[in-house]
Amino acid sequence: MSTSNLRNYVLVTLAYWADTLTDGAIRMLVLFYFYQLGYSAFQVASLFLFYEIFGVITNLFGGYLGARFGLKATLFMGLGTQIIALSLLAFAPPSLLVVPYVMLAQALSGIAKDLTKMSSKSAVKLVAGESQGQLYRWVSILTGSKNAIKGVGFFVGALLLTLVGFQPALRILGGLVLTVIILAIVLIRGDLGIANKKAKFRQIFSQNRAVNMLAAARIFLFGARDVWFVIGLPVFFVSVLGWNFWMAGGFMAAWTIGYGAVQASTPGLIRRRVEGQGEPDGRTATALAFGLAAFPAGIALALSAGLTPALVVVAGLLAFGAVFALNSAVHSYLILAYTDGDKVAMNVGFYYMANALGRLAGTILSGLLYQLGLQAGPNGGLITCLWASAAFVLVAGALSRLLPTNTAPRTRTIALTDMGE
Repeated sequence: MSTSNLRNYVLVTLAYWADTLTDGAIRMLVLFYFYQLGYSAFQVASLFLFYEIFGVITNLFGGYLGARFGLKATLFMGLGTQIIALSLLAFAPPSLLVVPYVMLAQALSGIAKDLTKMSSKSAVKLVAGESQGQLYRWVSILTGSKNAIKGVGFFVGALLLTLVGFQPALRILGGLVLTVIILAIVLIRGDLGIANKKAKFRQIFSQNRAVNMLAAARIFLFGARDVWFVIGLPVFFVSVLGWNFWMAGGFMAAWTIGYGAVQASTPGLIRRRVEGQGEPDGRTATALAFGLAAFPAGIALALSAGLTPALVVVAGLLAFGAVFALNSAVHSYLILAYTDGDKVAMNVGFYYMANALGRLAGTILSGLLYQLGLQAGPNGGLITCLWASAAFVLVAGALSRLLPTNTAPRTRTIALTDMGE
């Protein structure tokens, strides 16, 4: 690995961290600010509708843009779009802070987040080269550290809302992203990958069966997380357990940081010995998915039995987070292991389009099912979300059974294969 490759990758990762922290903070700010204004769980969920829809669209087009113009272009596009999204909310008169306007700003924030994510995760494949072991370690570290930073963002957002208020907090976040853009412009040298001007948009739809099966499983895996974590859980903390905003945001931050730590440690926690190598395969993803289903089901049963809600949810969430982190880290490795080297940006974009579809379904269902479940009692909203989560994970496990066990490196060709000067 050359020094220039490593330097550029580190800079891309730092930019991604800054955007991730900001993205997590915005989510907490919007969620709690509008919930305290009296919005229902479903109304709060609707604020993130365009965020998730445009995440799907961005991942679809982002892989094509990354292949055609290079990852450096998509990185700066993402950071610049985040500045616009923050400015729309930070400097708007209070009369404009209504659902359609906030949905528009959130759409731009979703575009920004997914452009930077696609750029960074595609870069891992380019830096790691043919070494599957090195690829596994680098993906796990990147994914885990990203989620730890997102957890910090949750806490920062909730804390800033408490200390300085909604719009001043957004201005602070805008200053952070602007600083990162300036540093990236000054320090990144050359292009991130070799742009392929002949790339066709139709190539974004993967012809690789392994990528398609993994993408399908990813939809249900992330739908299983977000169907109770995104809206139902924070609303449950505030409305049922009586926690204030910074306590709820702080716990979710701690959970996400721990979740990231487990992801980063996955290579040491899971070692499948296949022909002398220790990398996971389709069988690993299948076993982890079916094992994960027991946790939301167990939490739902415990709440239905009348056990102490705070203890059940906190303990259950910690266990769910650890196993879910292993699932996610293995998926993040497998997409790069299965992908063709000359289509890395497009395959990663297609895969994270599926990821965004899962988040979209989970987010909307989280608000809707929570609100419907309240008819059965104060715990009913979360219980309903948890049963939906268990069902989603079982589908992800069934799809994972179709994944291949061969993760040998694919052929690499000229397009986006190097991160040189």
